[in-house]
Amino acid sequence: MFARGLLRSATLARTIISHQSKIGINSSSSSVIKNHKFIQTIGLRGFQQSSINNHGHLHKPKPGEELHITFITKDGQQHTYEVAEGDNILDIAQAHNLDMEGACGGSCACSTCHVIVDPEFYDEIPEPDDDENDMLDLAFGLTETSRLGCQVHMTKELDGIRVALPAMTRNLQSKDFN
Repeated sequence: MFARGLLRSATLARTIISHQSKIGINSSSSSVIKNHKFIQTIGLRGFQQSSINNHGHLHKPKPGEELHITFITKDGQQHTYEVAEGDNILDIAQAHNLDMEGACGGSCACSTCHVIVDPEFYDEIPEPDDDENDMLDLAFGLTETSRLGCQVHMTKELDGIRVALPAMTRNLQSKDFN
């Protein structure tokens, strides 16, 4: 199948050269050959994944408007970061390479961004909706102050919030139900 794709690419390159010369376009065949090599290169390379830091989910806080969040990792280490209003906890954790999966990409369809919120700040966060509550039911180590990081957005009221990452996460997949 792969060889068939390369054969089509070579045929396409020859066809382009032929049509260009027939209609009088003055282009060198070397540029088309280079394009053919490019097509071959695309066929040969594997998928690449950029690091999460380059995805640009976070906003840079404006001077004087920085908010602070402290993550307590599974091993008890505390990490404090300056963040902007509106950023969610999942994006903040991933941007700083903390161990928070976010398997659904922040669409509230899993519980892998489960965090345990400091009780002092829990009431400052808007109530979870039904979708979030459904996903929290699947979370490992659920507590009274558990929330999904993708659903908690930083506000001035949450400046200084502390969240703990649970010891484990549970990522249910369709194969778990077979």
